[in-house]
Amino acid sequence: MKKILVIGAGGQIGSELVLALRNKYSAEQVIASDVKEECPEIIKNGPYKQLDILNRDAVREYVITNEITDVYLLAALLSATAEKHPDFAWKLNMEGLFTILDLAKEGYLKQIFWPSSIAVFGPTTPNVNTPQYTVMEPSTVYGISKQAGERWCEYYNKKFNVDVRSIRYPGLISYTSLPGGGTTDYAVDIFYKAKKDAKYDCFLSENTELPMMYMADAIRATVELMQAPAENISIRSAYNLSGCSFTPAELAENIQKHVPNFTITYSPDFRQQIADSWPKSIDDSYARNDWGWKEEFGTDKMVEIMLENVNPALLD
Repeated sequence: MKKILVIGAGGQIGSELVLALRNKYSAEQVIASDVKEECPEIIKNGPYKQLDILNRDAVREYVITNEITDVYLLAALLSATAEKHPDFAWKLNMEGLFTILDLAKEGYLKQIFWPSSIAVFGPTTPNVNTPQYTVMEPSTVYGISKQAGERWCEYYNKKFNVDVRSIRYPGLISYTSLPGGGTTDYAVDIFYKAKKDAKYDCFLSENTELPMMYMADAIRATVELMQAPAENISIRSAYNLSGCSFTPAELAENIQKHVPNFTITYSPDFRQQIADSWPKSIDDSYARNDWGWKEEFGTDKMVEIMLENVNPALLD
């Protein structure tokens, strides 16, 4: 029987992934963990363990003692925040991965999920329909750590037969958690500001096109990837994944269909340079062919759901 540990369960992806896994298996089979002492309200329907992924000994002891079979390692410092704290970002994003990979190498874990990102690409990468295999010269600390992580995942799979699987997530959009320091987080924040003030000052320029995905699609893709037979998984670095692509101006125009008085202004900051190094759209044909990936949410549907569900009071 699976016994799953989600590390970084209090983050943007983690809380929704925990709920999806508990719905698929049982609450008791899915243990949420985070560095925070208090369990987030949204995932209080099952077990919670305070764990610091940088405390290698504590993590190893917990995994081994509790006979954990699968780990979803989501603890990381995201792109914009990582640029402000590069040393800590590298430490957090890399050392935790080695701790979990080594546990699997030693036979304590059966499966690992570790998220990569479109940040592995860089300004020299073809940015339209970015292929699975292409030039990867990331220009951010976050991207460098994710690219290195991909190589280590692939190495542990080839050298030690570790069943590790990964997705290069695009920008993720959800109403269940606040923005967490990513360059694509404008596409979450804009909905809160649209409902609260009917105006938004965007930190990216109006024509900055980036690949995005509604969180429900990302969670479903993660679960489907982990369920796929091992013989179907041809990529052990990380799969490209695509949902929809849009610019801030296009997103604002879509919001105005529902909030006619909504206005947007643009004040690009340091995140603009990060965004300019990333793809505009993604070719995810390997994911579609290997394990049947297909998105369900386009921009129109995502906008409707976000405006219905975001709670602007959370910004206060």
